[in-house]
Amino acid sequence: MKTTSMLKNLKTNLLIFSFLGLVSFGQEKSSTSYHQVMARKNARDTVWKSYTAKTIDKLPKFKITKDPKTDIYGAWKVSPSEATGFFRVEKRDDRWWIIDPEGYPFIHKAVAVFRPGGSDNQKATLVEKYKTEENWVVQETKFLKEQGFNGAGAWSDVDLMRDTKEPLVYTIIVNPMGSYKSAHRRKFGKYKQAGWQGYRFDLAMVFDPEFDEYVEKEISKIAKYKDDKFLLGYYTDNELPWVDDALNRHLNLLAKDEAGYLAAKKWLDERKGKDATLADVTDEDREAFTGFYFETYIKKVSEAVKKYDPNHMYLGCRFNQEKDELDNPKIFEVAGKYMDIISINHYRKWEPVQSIMKDWTQWSGKPFLITEWYTKGEDSGLPNDTGAGWNVPTQKDRGYFYQNFTIELLKSKACVGWHWFTYQDNDPTNLKTDPSNRNSNKGIADGDFNHYMPLIDNMKVLNDHTYQLIKYLDKQTK
Repeated sequence: MKTTSMLKNLKTNLLIFSFLGLVSFGQEKSSTSYHQVMARKNARDTVWKSYTAKTIDKLPKFKITKDPKTDIYGAWKVSPSEATGFFRVEKRDDRWWIIDPEGYPFIHKAVAVFRPGGSDNQKATLVEKYKTEENWVVQETKFLKEQGFNGAGAWSDVDLMRDTKEPLVYTIIVNPMGSYKSAHRRKFGKYKQAGWQGYRFDLAMVFDPEFDEYVEKEISKIAKYKDDKFLLGYYTDNELPWVDDALNRHLNLLAKDEAGYLAAKKWLDERKGKDATLADVTDEDREAFTGFYFETYIKKVSEAVKKYDPNHMYLGCRFNQEKDELDNPKIFEVAGKYMDIISINHYRKWEPVQSIMKDWTQWSGKPFLITEWYTKGEDSGLPNDTGAGWNVPTQKDRGYFYQNFTIELLKSKACVGWHWFTYQDNDPTNLKTDPSNRNSNKGIADGDFNHYMPLIDNMKVLNDHTYQLIKYLDKQTK
């Protein structure tokens, strides 16, 4: 159901990228055997640059052979270890793996937001193509498995999935802090200052005693999933603001009778003495307080997860900010104490940086999942001016990006999976959606449930040979 303006955009983009494709081809031929993809960081970036994209068919001496057979979860039926009946993690020969309920090694290759779009147009198209949501989930689950995917990421329709015989291995997100934020806004009214996630002064209210009520209320809902073998684990909240200057913000911006101020003041008194002021605070102190602030949250939520479901893994709170928590050793040190797997939404990088992933692993001592990442194709006809993913000319280029990104991920022996964001493009005529997810090509399917096959074909090649790729990459590092 493309609009007239979208079709005009598509025609214009195709002309532009016919030219860009010639530029890209020329660079590929002259510089390397790998693909060269024209890309820009977002729609506001007027400069297109050429980036290298590795694909497995071009890796030196990599022989494309069949991966071992898989079981009902999508794990490889090789090298079994203890079968506990639920998913867990294990480190083998310096590489982390998820271990499935049968004891087999598993990498979670998932698509996030695996649910049919909710706009009126999308609902009508679903009925036209699939008749019912039940038919949609059966057909699309089968389709994703045929493309080598074995999982569903955050915000998927897990209850609809669970009604099928062999669902994708799924994850669940619960939002205790997100739910408390609504009540907090009602208490304080319109915030004078808020961060991009909508938190007052860009601070999560971890010290508020009222937050504890929401931890119990929201996380208690997971109890109904505790015996499900197809559940990988839980996230709590999403992209919370673990800012580096949290100590300053608590002491400078909160009222002196607020729980956050009182907790920060007590912490500073105990660390530096009762006469200490912010003038006495060092960067080391700020880092330590951020760890304390974060641990106050993570201890509460992780204990509640284990209380209501002792069988499944806690996957963390989906870190995101490159200049705050993602480069903070103290945050990862604390995360390693409470999380089974660390979840990271990883944007603004053409490919993962090995030294950064090494830091995450060394700081935490735990494996990680990339729980959001994507790129947008200009040939989709969508404006592509929202969201954090890169813009590239075509769906095939999106596929090259997918292969290159995952190859680099698997060079890290701590990466145990990735979740492409997202299943379906949004309907840009639906103004009820979050503006950041309104009009960009993030899905593997468009708003009318048509699959982007040039993208998916490249995804399938990588997905179908992940085990062999891991063996190949591990040999390169020996």
